[in-house]
Amino acid sequence: MARGRRDGILIAGGGLAGSLAALAMARHRPEVPLLIVEERETFGGEGQRIFSQAELSEEGAELVRPLAIDRWPGYYVAFPGFSRKLKAEMGGFGGEDIHRAMMQALKPRSYRLGTRVVAVREDALVLDGGETIKAEGAIDARGPTAMATLELLYEARFERDYRFGAPHRVDRPVLIDATLDQSGGLHFFECVPLSGERLLVADVTISERALPDEGAAARLADYVKARGWTKPRARGERTASRPLPMGGDFAAFWRLGGARVAKIGLRGGFVHPFTGRSVGDAAANAMLLAAQRDFSGNALHDLFEDEAKHLWKNREFPREVIAALAKAPPGERGAMAARLYRLDPGLIQRLQWDELGLLDRMRVRKALRA
Repeated sequence: MARGRRDGILIAGGGLAGSLAALAMARHRPEVPLLIVEERETFGGEGQRIFSQAELSEEGAELVRPLAIDRWPGYYVAFPGFSRKLKAEMGGFGGEDIHRAMMQALKPRSYRLGTRVVAVREDALVLDGGETIKAEGAIDARGPTAMATLELLYEARFERDYRFGAPHRVDRPVLIDATLDQSGGLHFFECVPLSGERLLVADVTISERALPDEGAAARLADYVKARGWTKPRARGERTASRPLPMGGDFAAFWRLGGARVAKIGLRGGFVHPFTGRSVGDAAANAMLLAAQRDFSGNALHDLFEDEAKHLWKNREFPREVIAALAKAPPGERGAMAARLYRLDPGLIQRLQWDELGLLDRMRVRKALRA
């Protein structure tokens, strides 16, 4: 049965985007009633989120700062014939860090865990079992829905959380280790240090496939063995897929799942086409929500639809880069990526966060064609 209408907002989904939105409201708008509903028993989802400080506004950085236990002064990339250490303030946090922050910030009446949302309306959540909760407005942050209206590549990942018997000596993230055979497409390993003996290692393929192939686990084990890390013990593994949009009908995508329902996170298409990262968008949307005065469903829908369309237009060039990779023969994609990462470090950072000038774009296009 439907509960009576309440003031404030409802959030469906307690992953990255939904949790940051709730944390921003708890910090900056504690007077606004809030209920966030998550299907899992914990907030934050799975996996490690990596971000560059350049992706965040000052307010967004302040929101994320308590979560980012891990910080590094840069990252490595490696391709056949060359490797680079690139300077950039990097941070990272895991689902457990988000959950801890949510438990500290929210009152028990402001959240429900282990509860599945089966439908989101502009001012209500319908829960598994039929219960309907109403409020001024609702936001859908449950993760990606069907993306059939968009043209995509995917970053398919198989990753393991390793503990070693001795320090691994990886002092900052290795975001790309593509020194292996690239004849089958753009394929690389990623290594994220979580402590002196703990390392998150991922087998990553960028292609039309949404999921890792059957050989990913064996390749990952062979890679760890080849690196010579002592006594590897895997304490968890998972597969994941990040969409990399390159085109399509974005307006039609936003109408999926309810014509007037506000959406954030991957549900709303908030992902950077080139990096596949979403921390910057999630933090920006959280601060947009905290600054909002009208929490009606229509107002929230318009707020986030306008932001999504603005970013889609502003990221036309990063989508062009992904489209160029998609059009290239699979055996050429690794070489194209290598040429991009030979460019000026400042240009690489500007490409990763939508700040390219005209000359920058000319240089990127030249690298893609060479």
